[in-house]
Amino acid sequence: MNIHAGRSRDGICWDIDPLPIRFAGDPEVTALVYRYDPRVCWIEDRYYVSWCNGYHGPTIGLGYTTDFVHFTQLENAFLPYNRNGVLFPRRIGGNYAMLSRPSDTGHTPFGDIFYSESPDMTYWGKHRWVMGPLGGWQSTKVGGGPTPIETSEGWLLIYHGVLTSCNGYVYSFGAALLDLDQPWKVICRGAHYLLSPQALYECVGDVPNVTFPCAALADSATGRLAIYYGAADSVTGLAFAYVDEIIAFIRANPV
Repeated sequence: MNIHAGRSRDGICWDIDPLPIRFAGDPEVTALVYRYDPRVCWIEDRYYVSWCNGYHGPTIGLGYTTDFVHFTQLENAFLPYNRNGVLFPRRIGGNYAMLSRPSDTGHTPFGDIFYSESPDMTYWGKHRWVMGPLGGWQSTKVGGGPTPIETSEGWLLIYHGVLTSCNGYVYSFGAALLDLDQPWKVICRGAHYLLSPQALYECVGDVPNVTFPCAALADSATGRLAIYYGAADSVTGLAFAYVDEIIAFIRANPV
Protein backbone atom coordinates (compact mmCIF):
# COMPACT_ATOMS: atom_id res chain seq x y z
CA MET A 1 0.00 0.00 0.00
CA ASN A 2 2.11 2.80 -1.39
CA ILE A 3 1.94 5.35 -4.21
CA HIS A 4 4.05 5.61 -7.36
CA ALA A 5 4.47 8.29 -10.02
CA GLY A 6 3.44 7.50 -13.60
CA ARG A 7 3.59 9.09 -17.04
CA SER A 8 1.55 8.78 -20.21
CA ARG A 9 1.52 10.35 -23.68
CA ASP A 10 -2.17 9.71 -24.30
CA GLY A 11 -3.74 9.27 -20.84
CA ILE A 12 -4.49 5.62 -21.62
CA CYS A 13 -1.18 3.72 -21.72
CA TRP A 14 0.91 4.42 -18.62
CA ASP A 15 4.49 3.81 -17.50
CA ILE A 16 4.50 3.48 -13.73
CA ASP A 17 7.74 4.03 -11.83
CA PRO A 18 8.69 0.69 -10.23
CA LEU A 19 9.87 2.39 -7.04
CA PRO A 20 7.39 4.23 -4.82
CA ILE A 21 7.61 7.97 -4.28
CA ARG A 22 10.17 9.03 -1.66
CA PHE A 23 8.96 12.16 0.09
CA ALA A 24 11.24 14.82 1.55
CA GLY A 25 10.09 16.31 4.82
CA ASP A 26 9.95 15.68 8.56
CA PRO A 27 10.89 12.00 9.10
CA GLU A 28 8.21 11.65 11.76
CA VAL A 29 5.60 12.51 9.13
CA THR A 30 7.16 10.79 6.10
CA ALA A 31 7.69 7.44 7.85
CA LEU A 32 5.73 4.87 5.83
CA VAL A 33 2.91 2.92 7.40
CA TYR A 34 0.66 2.90 4.35
CA ARG A 35 -0.44 5.26 1.58
CA TYR A 36 -3.44 4.70 -0.67
CA ASP A 37 -6.28 6.37 -2.65
CA PRO A 38 -4.18 9.31 -3.93
CA ARG A 39 -5.62 12.33 -5.73
CA VAL A 40 -3.60 14.91 -7.69
CA CYS A 41 -4.69 18.55 -7.90
CA TRP A 42 -3.02 21.54 -9.58
CA ILE A 43 -3.27 24.68 -7.43
CA GLU A 44 -1.55 27.93 -8.45
CA ASP A 45 2.04 26.82 -9.09
CA ARG A 46 2.35 23.16 -8.17
CA TYR A 47 0.66 19.79 -8.04
CA TYR A 48 -0.64 18.77 -4.64
CA VAL A 49 -1.15 15.13 -3.77
CA SER A 50 -3.59 13.99 -1.08
CA TRP A 51 -3.99 10.41 0.09
CA CYS A 52 -5.10 8.22 2.98
CA ASN A 53 -2.00 8.13 5.18
CA GLY A 54 -1.21 5.75 8.00
CA TYR A 55 -0.31 7.67 11.17
CA HIS A 56 -1.68 5.92 14.28
CA GLY A 57 -4.69 5.17 12.12
CA PRO A 58 -5.87 6.52 8.77
CA THR A 59 -5.66 10.25 8.18
CA ILE A 60 -5.15 12.63 5.24
CA GLY A 61 -1.58 12.95 4.00
CA LEU A 62 -0.57 15.92 1.86
CA GLY A 63 2.42 16.62 -0.34
CA TYR A 64 3.41 18.51 -3.47
CA THR A 65 5.61 18.34 -6.56
CA THR A 66 6.42 20.50 -9.57
CA ASP A 67 8.01 17.80 -11.73
CA PHE A 68 6.73 14.38 -10.51
CA VAL A 69 10.33 13.52 -9.65
CA HIS A 70 10.85 15.40 -6.39
CA PHE A 71 8.08 15.30 -3.79
CA THR A 72 7.75 17.07 -0.44
CA GLN A 73 5.38 15.85 2.24
CA LEU A 74 3.50 18.32 4.44
CA GLU A 75 1.93 17.80 7.84
CA ASN A 76 -1.05 15.47 8.03
CA ALA A 77 -4.16 17.56 7.51
CA PHE A 78 -6.36 16.05 10.22
CA LEU A 79 -6.30 13.93 13.32
CA PRO A 80 -6.93 10.24 12.77
CA TYR A 81 -9.34 8.93 11.70
CA ASN A 82 -10.11 10.32 8.27
CA ARG A 83 -10.27 9.22 4.64
CA ASN A 84 -10.96 10.55 1.14
CA GLY A 85 -9.22 13.93 1.26
CA VAL A 86 -10.06 15.84 -1.93
CA LEU A 87 -8.64 19.32 -2.58
CA PHE A 88 -10.42 22.04 -4.54
CA PRO A 89 -8.39 23.36 -7.51
CA ARG A 90 -8.36 26.96 -6.29
CA ARG A 91 -8.65 28.95 -3.08
CA ILE A 92 -12.11 29.77 -1.80
CA GLY A 93 -12.48 32.97 0.19
CA GLY A 94 -8.67 33.24 0.21
CA ASN A 95 -8.16 29.78 1.74
CA TYR A 96 -7.30 26.35 0.45
CA ALA A 97 -10.29 24.02 0.61
CA MET A 98 -10.72 20.28 0.99
CA LEU A 99 -13.42 17.65 1.34
CA SER A 100 -12.90 14.66 3.62
CA ARG A 101 -14.77 11.89 5.39
CA PRO A 102 -14.08 11.45 9.11
CA SER A 103 -13.97 7.73 9.89
CA ASP A 104 -12.72 5.15 12.38
CA THR A 105 -10.13 2.35 12.51
CA GLY A 106 -12.40 -0.16 10.80
CA HIS A 107 -14.32 -0.17 7.54
CA THR A 108 -16.29 2.91 8.58
CA PRO A 109 -19.86 2.08 9.57
CA PHE A 110 -20.67 5.74 8.99
CA GLY A 111 -19.62 8.14 6.28
CA ASP A 112 -20.46 11.81 5.84
CA ILE A 113 -18.56 14.28 3.66
CA PHE A 114 -17.23 17.41 5.40
CA TYR A 115 -15.65 20.61 4.06
CA SER A 116 -12.57 22.29 5.62
CA GLU A 117 -10.39 25.32 4.87
CA SER A 118 -6.75 26.25 5.53
CA PRO A 119 -4.71 29.44 5.01
CA ASP A 120 -1.45 27.53 4.55
CA MET A 121 -2.08 23.79 3.91
CA THR A 122 -1.05 23.09 7.51
CA TYR A 123 -3.78 24.33 9.85
CA TRP A 124 -7.28 23.23 8.88
CA GLY A 125 -10.58 24.50 10.26
CA LYS A 126 -13.98 25.93 9.36
CA HIS A 127 -15.33 22.41 9.20
CA ARG A 128 -18.77 22.26 7.61
CA TRP A 129 -21.05 19.29 6.92
CA VAL A 130 -21.75 18.72 3.21
CA MET A 131 -23.83 15.56 2.91
CA GLY A 132 -24.30 12.04 4.22
CA PRO A 133 -25.63 8.64 3.13
CA LEU A 134 -29.09 8.24 1.64
CA GLY A 135 -30.98 5.24 0.26
CA GLY A 136 -30.04 2.74 -2.40
CA TRP A 137 -26.53 2.81 -3.89
CA GLN A 138 -25.34 5.40 -1.32
CA SER A 139 -27.07 4.05 1.79
CA THR A 140 -24.03 2.99 3.87
CA LYS A 141 -21.53 5.80 3.30
CA VAL A 142 -20.38 8.42 0.81
CA GLY A 143 -17.00 9.98 0.12
CA GLY A 144 -15.26 12.37 -2.23
CA GLY A 145 -13.85 11.28 -5.57
CA PRO A 146 -11.83 13.33 -8.06
CA THR A 147 -10.95 17.01 -7.72
CA PRO A 148 -14.20 19.01 -8.06
CA ILE A 149 -14.73 20.58 -11.49
CA GLU A 150 -15.69 24.26 -11.61
CA THR A 151 -18.64 24.99 -13.90
CA SER A 152 -20.95 27.97 -14.35
CA GLU A 153 -23.61 26.07 -12.40
CA GLY A 154 -21.42 25.13 -9.43
CA TRP A 155 -18.70 22.68 -8.45
CA LEU A 156 -19.36 19.34 -10.13
CA LEU A 157 -18.45 16.69 -7.57
CA ILE A 158 -18.04 13.08 -8.64
CA TYR A 159 -18.34 11.06 -5.43
CA HIS A 160 -18.58 7.41 -4.43
CA GLY A 161 -21.41 5.80 -2.55
CA VAL A 162 -21.55 2.44 -0.79
CA LEU A 163 -24.38 0.03 -0.07
CA THR A 164 -24.22 -3.09 2.05
CA SER A 165 -25.56 -6.18 0.29
CA CYS A 166 -25.57 -9.93 0.98
CA ASN A 167 -22.27 -10.00 -0.95
CA GLY A 168 -20.69 -7.26 1.18
CA TYR A 169 -19.96 -3.66 0.27
CA VAL A 170 -20.77 -2.40 -3.23
CA TYR A 171 -19.08 0.83 -4.41
CA SER A 172 -20.69 2.94 -7.14
CA PHE A 173 -20.29 6.60 -8.05
CA GLY A 174 -22.60 9.49 -8.81
CA ALA A 175 -22.52 13.28 -8.92
CA ALA A 176 -23.62 16.43 -7.12
CA LEU A 177 -23.41 20.19 -7.66
CA LEU A 178 -21.96 22.34 -4.86
CA ASP A 179 -22.23 26.11 -4.46
CA LEU A 180 -19.18 27.92 -5.90
CA ASP A 181 -18.67 30.28 -2.96
CA GLN A 182 -19.95 28.02 -0.16
CA PRO A 183 -19.15 24.49 -1.32
CA TRP A 184 -20.63 22.89 1.77
CA LYS A 185 -24.04 23.83 0.37
CA VAL A 186 -25.42 21.24 -2.05
CA ILE A 187 -27.30 22.69 -5.02
CA CYS A 188 -28.33 19.36 -6.53
CA ARG A 189 -27.54 15.72 -5.87
CA GLY A 190 -28.32 12.84 -8.19
CA ALA A 191 -30.59 10.06 -6.97
CA HIS A 192 -29.06 7.53 -9.38
CA TYR A 193 -25.48 6.40 -9.79
CA LEU A 194 -23.46 7.18 -12.90
CA LEU A 195 -21.51 3.92 -12.86
CA SER A 196 -21.62 0.77 -10.73
CA PRO A 197 -19.70 -2.52 -10.81
CA GLN A 198 -21.00 -4.48 -13.81
CA ALA A 199 -18.01 -5.75 -15.77
CA LEU A 200 -15.97 -8.71 -14.55
CA TYR A 201 -12.88 -6.58 -13.84
CA GLU A 202 -15.03 -4.35 -11.59
CA CYS A 203 -16.60 -7.24 -9.70
CA VAL A 204 -13.71 -9.67 -9.18
CA GLY A 205 -10.34 -8.67 -7.72
CA ASP A 206 -8.57 -7.77 -4.50
CA VAL A 207 -11.75 -6.11 -3.22
CA PRO A 208 -14.76 -7.17 -5.31
CA ASN A 209 -17.69 -5.02 -6.43
CA VAL A 210 -15.85 -1.69 -6.38
CA THR A 211 -15.87 1.22 -8.82
CA PHE A 212 -14.03 3.99 -7.01
CA PRO A 213 -13.46 7.32 -8.86
CA CYS A 214 -10.12 8.96 -8.16
CA ALA A 215 -9.39 11.38 -11.04
CA ALA A 216 -11.29 13.31 -13.70
CA LEU A 217 -9.91 15.38 -16.56
CA ALA A 218 -12.24 17.82 -18.29
CA ASP A 219 -11.64 19.29 -21.76
CA SER A 220 -12.70 22.93 -21.40
CA ALA A 221 -13.29 23.27 -25.15
CA THR A 222 -15.61 20.28 -25.60
CA GLY A 223 -16.78 19.50 -22.06
CA ARG A 224 -15.65 15.90 -22.52
CA LEU A 225 -14.74 14.24 -19.24
CA ALA A 226 -12.37 11.32 -18.64
CA ILE A 227 -12.98 9.59 -15.29
CA TYR A 228 -10.33 7.25 -13.90
CA TYR A 229 -11.61 4.81 -11.32
CA GLY A 230 -10.34 1.90 -9.29
CA ALA A 231 -11.96 -1.39 -10.32
CA ALA A 232 -12.08 -4.11 -7.63
CA ASP A 233 -8.90 -2.53 -6.18
CA SER A 234 -6.96 -4.39 -8.90
CA VAL A 235 -6.92 -2.29 -12.07
CA THR A 236 -7.72 1.27 -13.14
CA GLY A 237 -10.79 1.75 -15.31
CA LEU A 238 -11.46 4.67 -17.64
CA ALA A 239 -14.90 6.02 -18.53
CA PHE A 240 -15.91 9.00 -20.68
CA ALA A 241 -18.83 11.41 -20.29
CA TYR A 242 -19.73 15.05 -20.88
CA VAL A 243 -19.97 17.59 -18.08
CA ASP A 244 -23.20 19.15 -19.33
CA GLU A 245 -24.85 15.74 -19.71
CA ILE A 246 -23.95 14.75 -16.14
CA ILE A 247 -25.35 18.03 -14.81
CA ALA A 248 -28.53 17.56 -16.83
CA PHE A 249 -28.84 13.98 -15.57
CA ILE A 250 -28.63 14.84 -11.88
CA ARG A 251 -30.93 17.84 -12.29
CA ALA A 252 -33.49 15.59 -13.98
CA ASN A 253 -33.10 12.93 -11.26
CA PRO A 254 -32.45 14.77 -7.98
CA VAL A 255 -32.53 13.24 -4.53
